[in-house]
Amino acid sequence: MNIKSILLGASAAALAATGAQAADLPVAPEPVDYVRVCDAFGTGFFYIPGTETCLKIGGSVRAELRINDLLDNGGSAWGGATRNTLPLADSTTMRARGYFNFDSRTNTEYGLLRTYVSVWITADNSAPVTTELDEAFIQLGGFVAGRTGSYFDFYTGDNWGSVLDQGFSDYGETNLFAYTAQFGNGFSASLSAEVANKRGTIAGPVVGTDYYSGHKVPDFVANLRVDQGWGSAQIMGALHHVYGRSVGGLTGGKSKLGWAIGAGATMNLDMIAPGDSFSLQATYSQGAIGYVSSAWAGAFSDAAYNGAGQLKMSTAWGIGGGFTHFWTPAISTSITAAYNSLDQAASAGLADIRDLNVQGNVVWRPVSGLQIGTELEYRNRDIKGVAGNDDALVGVFRVQRTF
Repeated sequence: MNIKSILLGASAAALAATGAQAADLPVAPEPVDYVRVCDAFGTGFFYIPGTETCLKIGGSVRAELRINDLLDNGGSAWGGATRNTLPLADSTTMRARGYFNFDSRTNTEYGLLRTYVSVWITADNSAPVTTELDEAFIQLGGFVAGRTGSYFDFYTGDNWGSVLDQGFSDYGETNLFAYTAQFGNGFSASLSAEVANKRGTIAGPVVGTDYYSGHKVPDFVANLRVDQGWGSAQIMGALHHVYGRSVGGLTGGKSKLGWAIGAGATMNLDMIAPGDSFSLQATYSQGAIGYVSSAWAGAFSDAAYNGAGQLKMSTAWGIGGGFTHFWTPAISTSITAAYNSLDQAASAGLADIRDLNVQGNVVWRPVSGLQIGTELEYRNRDIKGVAGNDDALVGVFRVQRTF
């Protein structure tokens, strides 16, 4: 065997070994698609890998200590509630609540495509843990469909209103279909069709029975709004179908068209201190009392049947406002006051109601996203024809971290 043959054999053996080792090596990984920051919609958004959709994940944790009867004993501020009606009958309660929200946004040729979901889970004293869908809606340009706040609501108070309602139309989110047109320079107009079954009751011959005959048509809500550097303002109106079911010898249910109107404004007072504001709002309603005060929704009557079987509507009006002042960038005080008047259908023998609500708090923000504060919530309810007024004073201590 000559030298040439030896060299050729050695080369072939080396190539075979190299090929075997190469086959055993792992395949090179695909390039990593790292998460990218999306700055088109503010802080906290990032691109969902492989898409042009931006997502923001947020939430908060809230802990509260509530002293429910500073003016009464044994929870008597709650209308004779007992311990079995937890948590409102307890003199003191503690609450823990967790919020979770997901906000996705994509720019399209039809405008902004947005989806938003917010859920909270609440645990009170020994009451069952509850889960609630707060908001869930789809937005495309000016169209919104799903669950969110009523387009009638504008100013809902500067305070927490954790236990006692602040006395404005703010009964929570509702299912709706809406469209908002933008006119430029901060001016807009909205039309909305909204679920109507949370605004009030219809009274009748049997005390404590709600004579509403179901949800026939949605509420129709409209507003005109302006948002500019000085603040914002809105005028709003709503139409509400008051539809009663058959009572006694009546051959069929009665129906009337309830309505509500309102106007409000919020003024930024940065010339006093950054973050300061003052708000004022007034509302009036016939047959749609929940648009004046959400505290009345489900508790008092939009309308009532009289002895002749006629359906008579209740009237209501309210006025209120609030002021927030920052003593330092970390310490603020908020005060809200509202007065509401409800004249229930007199022919049905229902009592008229007068509510005065005053609330104030002090909040400290030691670091960004963390709030520690205390609030006093007061309500005086004058029920005409009933001896004595219902006074309630509640104290709340809150710690909340938002991320």
